[in-house]
Amino acid sequence: MNDTRHVHKKQFGQHFLHDAQIVARIVQAIAARAGERVVEIGPGDGALTLPLLRALGRLTAIELDRDLVPRLRAAAQGVGELEIINADVLGVDFTALAAGARLRLVGNLPYNISSPILFHCIDHLDSIGDMHFMLQKEVVDRMAAAPGSKVYGRLSVMLQLACRVEPLLHVPPQAFRPPPKVESAVVRLLPRPPQERPAVDAQTLAQVVRAAFGQRRKTLANALHGLLDAARIEAAGVDPRLRAEQLAPAAFVALAQQRQHNAG
Repeated sequence: MNDTRHVHKKQFGQHFLHDAQIVARIVQAIAARAGERVVEIGPGDGALTLPLLRALGRLTAIELDRDLVPRLRAAAQGVGELEIINADVLGVDFTALAAGARLRLVGNLPYNISSPILFHCIDHLDSIGDMHFMLQKEVVDRMAAAPGSKVYGRLSVMLQLACRVEPLLHVPPQAFRPPPKVESAVVRLLPRPPQERPAVDAQTLAQVVRAAFGQRRKTLANALHGLLDAARIEAAGVDPRLRAEQLAPAAFVALAQQRQHNAG
């Protein structure tokens, strides 16, 4: 890219990866091949964009900061065909973008909105082949957490029901410019096939999980008051005296099925 450094914008949560060894390890983990539909979220100054473009020949990037668009286009000259969507990723319809194919999503996600982006991806799971994301390490820990862990919560349950979660590598602050005040990590998300996903209304499931973790110290009987009574919780095979953090993801599906049945 040219010698004029981009002024990083705090409102976009910009921390650009510059460690060549880390970049190489991420690119190796993605293992992109020509002909695949790869979409990069938040390309920044192109640290991942350019090596992916070399491997693929064609790449789509979603970048909110319009000041970065001409810089990315200039850097891609002679490397490959770079399509840039200048938009907020939360407004991008991945299903429409896939057009019947499967997208591979990659990116160094803005840490200030990483959870909404993850939930947005889940909404389009049938159009996604896999995801490789750089995130705050604390978020990756939550995504992969097991029941009983202090960081096990709503994000853990919803993502694990939708995907297999594989933490890949730790990334220190000094790998970025400017360095963030947190540790980072790369995670691979592999969407579960439809037959492995919850056989329940998605909104009902989200409602139950949100309520259960809304007041972590409360028992399920109290946390789910208004959604399910103790008898319905027991009918789902769950002890109403337990707290949300003690339940495996499948138990929340059973609770949501009871809620759906009850509402119907």
